[in-house]
Amino acid sequence: MAMTDNVNISVVIPVFNEVATIGQVVGRVLDCGYETEVIVVDDASTDGTREYLQRFEHPKVHCFYHAVNRGKGAALRMGFAAAKNPYVIVQDADLEYDPKDYRLVLEPLLDGRADMVYGSRFLGGPHRVMFFWHSVGNRLITLLSNMFSDLNLSDMETGMKAFRREKLVALKLSADRFTFEPEITCKAARARWRIYEVPISYSGRTYEEGKKIGWRDAIAAFAAIVYYRFLD
Repeated sequence: MAMTDNVNISVVIPVFNEVATIGQVVGRVLDCGYETEVIVVDDASTDGTREYLQRFEHPKVHCFYHAVNRGKGAALRMGFAAAKNPYVIVQDADLEYDPKDYRLVLEPLLDGRADMVYGSRFLGGPHRVMFFWHSVGNRLITLLSNMFSDLNLSDMETGMKAFRREKLVALKLSADRFTFEPEITCKAARARWRIYEVPISYSGRTYEEGKKIGWRDAIAAFAAIVYYRFLD
């Protein structure tokens, strides 16, 4: 893939127990078409992911490690602090999100329209068909978040988000686990960020294939939306 001129990005990949996919994900990120700094933060994996990363050598890939499992939000904060380039993208360590879609989430940032872009799974992009109730839960969480943040997002919980680094480093984040998503949404809305949403592709996994988020995380997200709106 041809490199995109004069666009340097930092891609932050939080990873926990994804030894089967992390190598493919990093390879796809490096081939995304942009001059890319890849920051992988291992959240105390126990399945061989850490050992794989310790053997992995590439000048554009920087790996960091948690001594104990702290959660996705904590891993992202470490990655954000290490990012050097003007645009930062969050990439999950499984194969659900495709780095080829970076061009879509970067466009509103590059042309000056946005400070933050959500890659939505529900705006018409190609996606694997599965888990009706999971999609209902996502939409309910997004609805509640929209009510409290006065936004009109279709997919607050998406795992592909892009930012202007100068905005991101000014935001005080504290959520350690999957509650990172409602926290950054609430705080970005409160900070009056210009937020855009674009359709992306999505290849969801089954729980047998390694999907980790479940109903307990949905309950935690509901509680976090209320907390970050009224108590934080």
